[in-house]
Amino acid sequence: MDYQKILLVGGGGHCRSVLDSLLSAGGYDDIGIIDPRTSGGSAPMNIPVLGGDSDLPRLFAAGWTHAAVTLGSVGNPARRRTLYRMLKDIGFSLPVIADPSAVIGRETTLGEGVFIGKGAVVNSGGQIGPCVIINTGALVEHDCVVGAFAHIGPGGVLCGDVTLGEDVHVGANAVVRQSIRIGAGSLVGAGSVVVKDLAADTQAFGNPCRPSLFHPTPPPPPPPMRE
Repeated sequence: MDYQKILLVGGGGHCRSVLDSLLSAGGYDDIGIIDPRTSGGSAPMNIPVLGGDSDLPRLFAAGWTHAAVTLGSVGNPARRRTLYRMLKDIGFSLPVIADPSAVIGRETTLGEGVFIGKGAVVNSGGQIGPCVIINTGALVEHDCVVGAFAHIGPGGVLCGDVTLGEDVHVGANAVVRQSIRIGAGSLVGAGSVVVKDLAADTQAFGNPCRPSLFHPTPPPPPPPMRE
């Protein structure tokens, strides 16, 4: 078996969740974290921090050919997109990371860099795009289509045949009724129940879920991970 090494790019809270699932699943001999805030030290679970994103080409040349984007996002995946593109341009492979407790149905397609957390279920026929987060206890029912960089929060439920566009965020414990379409860049608030289609770039909340009458300024992207 080839000696396997993987870099986790982003050392915050989401990294801790991904790391815990990765350690439970096994399969990697070495794990390193990329986060200049703690470069040269150790982060969660005594995993070494090997530098910032400027060190990625050097580490790739040294044999760290697998990586995962472990920076989280709430309705603002821009930094995750930047890191994903950077890793792809360097040549990294981005594996699917699924907690051993997750259930993944037959005839399900998972894009590169997908993370599926503890107790999550992705049922048969799902099509999950690159770098999607399906968080702890989330349920993606049969034949759902989830666009790249979407994030389904803890306990979120997509009933059958739901389609999420790219960059959609479905908050914790939100429920999306069967056959609903949610346009790219939209955000569904925690605990909401979506019973009608939502256009792109919509923020919607409540039960039943309604588009917000105001448009709060989105949070700024996190600062670049550079020394």
